[in-house]
Amino acid sequence: MQQTRARTGIDRAAEFLSRRIAAASSRRSLLARLGAWSVAAPVFPLLPVSRVQAASVKAGIAKAPTPFGAAAQAKDDGQCNYWRYCAIDGYLCTNCGGAVHSCPPGTMPSPTSWIGTCFNPSDGKSYLIAYRDCCGQDACAQSMCLGTDGDEPAYRPQSNNDIIWCYGASSLMYNCSTAAIVGMAE
Repeated sequence: MQQTRARTGIDRAAEFLSRRIAAASSRRSLLARLGAWSVAAPVFPLLPVSRVQAASVKAGIAKAPTPFGAAAQAKDDGQCNYWRYCAIDGYLCTNCGGAVHSCPPGTMPSPTSWIGTCFNPSDGKSYLIAYRDCCGQDACAQSMCLGTDGDEPAYRPQSNNDIIWCYGASSLMYNCSTAAIVGMAE
């Protein structure tokens, strides 16, 4: 007899909880939640997570993502293998009277630029670099460099380094190219 009373107590509690849940939610909302979870759950393994890279960053080991990055240096900005020049195509302003991020006297920066993502070997991080042509004088013709990391075809001009970017400047004459850091790439 006690067994029957115990079952009725459990039954009553289960019935009470079931009725409370049923009163607080509808079948449609339950089905909608189940449907959303059944669609979302298989997608989680496809999310872009690089566990190998995360482990190497935790260990303090930074690996260059490209061959240019592996051979890049961070000391001499007058050389083509300087880390910021991974996607540059042109003469270096550092050897033409300007600097890595500024045009030589008598020239002006183009209002448009192309972009690249370069790996800095000194801190192990990647940066977004804006390459801007300096316009207004003949080409200085010193230190021609060609970096092709992330170079895209002409129909994707924001990443194409073969275009003379002096559009909108007072003169279309190309002189040299700068490489200014825009921000972190991660």
